[in-house]
Amino acid sequence: MPSYTVTVSTGSQWFAGTDDYIYITLVGTEGCSEKTLLDKALYNDFERGAVDSYEVRVEENLGEILLVKIEKKKYWVHDDWYCKYITVKTPSGDHIEFPCFLWLVDDNEVVLRDGRAFLPQDDKTSLVKRHRQKELEMRRKTYRWKEWQPGFPMSIDANRHKDLPRDIQFDSEKGVDFVLNYSKAIENLCVNQFMHMFQSSWSDFGDFERIFVRIQNTISEYVMQHWKEDFMFGYQFLNGCNPVVIQKCTKLPDKFPVTDEMVSVSLERDLTLQEEIEAGNVYIVDYEVLEDIRPNCTDPCTLQYLAAPICLIYKNIKNKLLPIAIQLGQTPGKSNPIFLPTDAEYDWLLAKIWVRSADFHHHQNITHLLRTHLMTEVFAVAMYRQLPAVHPVFKLLIPHIRFTMAINTKAREQLICECGIFDKANATGGGGHVQMIQKAMKSLTFRSLCFPDMIKARAVDDKKELPTYFYRDDGYQVWEATKSFVSDVVHIYYTSDETLQKDEEIQAFVKDVCSFGMQDFDHCEFPKSLKSREELTEYLTVIVFTASAQHAAVNFGQYDWCSWIPNAPSTMRRPPPTQKGLANVNLIIESLPDRGRSSWHLGAVWALSQYQEGELYLGMYPDEHFIEKPVKAAMEKFRKRLAEISGSIKRRNDGKKLPYYNMSPDKIPNSVAV
Repeated sequence: MPSYTVTVSTGSQWFAGTDDYIYITLVGTEGCSEKTLLDKALYNDFERGAVDSYEVRVEENLGEILLVKIEKKKYWVHDDWYCKYITVKTPSGDHIEFPCFLWLVDDNEVVLRDGRAFLPQDDKTSLVKRHRQKELEMRRKTYRWKEWQPGFPMSIDANRHKDLPRDIQFDSEKGVDFVLNYSKAIENLCVNQFMHMFQSSWSDFGDFERIFVRIQNTISEYVMQHWKEDFMFGYQFLNGCNPVVIQKCTKLPDKFPVTDEMVSVSLERDLTLQEEIEAGNVYIVDYEVLEDIRPNCTDPCTLQYLAAPICLIYKNIKNKLLPIAIQLGQTPGKSNPIFLPTDAEYDWLLAKIWVRSADFHHHQNITHLLRTHLMTEVFAVAMYRQLPAVHPVFKLLIPHIRFTMAINTKAREQLICECGIFDKANATGGGGHVQMIQKAMKSLTFRSLCFPDMIKARAVDDKKELPTYFYRDDGYQVWEATKSFVSDVVHIYYTSDETLQKDEEIQAFVKDVCSFGMQDFDHCEFPKSLKSREELTEYLTVIVFTASAQHAAVNFGQYDWCSWIPNAPSTMRRPPPTQKGLANVNLIIESLPDRGRSSWHLGAVWALSQYQEGELYLGMYPDEHFIEKPVKAAMEKFRKRLAEISGSIKRRNDGKKLPYYNMSPDKIPNSVAV
């Protein structure tokens, strides 16, 4: 009587083990086994982290094993189980791997194919074709689109984290509870004594140090010491939290009537302003998206204000970027003066603070929330709906969408919802953040997610012109390394462009992203089909890069750059100045966030900047969805290149007072999970 040895691996995360009954059925080309209970006498099966082996006896050889069916039945109470993989040793001694990496919940079953990746046209037998079709039918019922807000990218249909399919939930919901985490952060930062002191202003700038935690050799302390200086203001447009808004100024917009007379004292090359613009030495930052956004009015005791400033930046002869003109509104006029470095000290400082506050809102709502979190979720939902687990692109992408739908659902549940945490400290709370994203969606195109295109569109791609734009330089390296890896995987499975064109699943995936995820907005210009392997490579690189490198670049530096409150005010409590000569220290302090909002802000940027326990960084793929040697070789090549990039970044940063490491691969998590 032939015997098959079945080895079952249980996950090592919390609550992965089970006491329920586990049954297995082997399905081969020549027949299938009886449903067999996997159980050893006097042994605790399927404990967390365990690898257990069992014998499955059959009457006759089953031929090539095509499928493994696992069923879980209740023993006493339902006890979820996480299965990592199953290995089957055949009577002839062959070992066949069946990756699982799924939760079995309640009385549930899962049917697995072996670990080899197959395109839909590669499946020849009706058995595996039906399995593939049935898996997608079930997925589409489970992973449904939902519009959280009009004009937003679509998201997963779940109101609460616990409503999500178990496979995409966090291992422990408690670990990502925003209220709990922010409260813990506030307590750890020793600012809990201030967190309820709304409407209570600080005394002076030095008073902010009472909630500022000094961590030796961090950027945050350097920011605290130099935040008032123009060079620090300009530097942040290149390597701060929001390094994506600065662009070369080729012509002054009519709405920003800066004259040569206003700025001539700031120019260092004996050129007029127009000549400096023509020479490529002038840059501009425009926060037009903030115009007419409704400020937070959830607290009737505190009026909050927003501005939509425009800032002109000059590259001096030392290649430092310095602000030379700031207008705090989009419409020029007597009540909207252009502030200059030659103005009174506090007039100029207050104008820069308003720009920094606008930059904070742009960063949080558009650069961070919309363009990394929400966009990655679109790709994730479409992937689950259109690509079965056996598809090579599913195997490629799944490490990069890990926990993304969970963190976004939790954010909609606690953070950005009505009366959520976002409302407590942010001037764009209370609905302003929704308006901002709705406006920003009109300029979100597929090409704007392609890193090289995004850099070139702002005309900041020349390394000689901006030699200290480390976000750009490191981003180029990580983009190219990622693209090379993705290309290697694509070419392993797609032998020609025609092979891609015949892949109905990948075409359905791309169409689902555009037609449903992006709601077929005319302006989004997302492709609805892919015709070449090069197009597929770029498309998948966008997904992986957005979920990993881009998110890391705009997320993990938040404590560095935003913990010193005057450098990144989350709200302003006085309106933008409409004339010069009125600003003083008292007006600035009264404009900045009060003690309570400062404490919530500090807790938020601390919590958001923390890496997760057991973080998986770019190139780390411990869950072996791929089993083929060529793919594993491509992964190893990818890791080697990433290590080289990390090493070169480390060498560049050595000795720098302002090191830039947010695009270093050893600090880039695989996915958007915080």
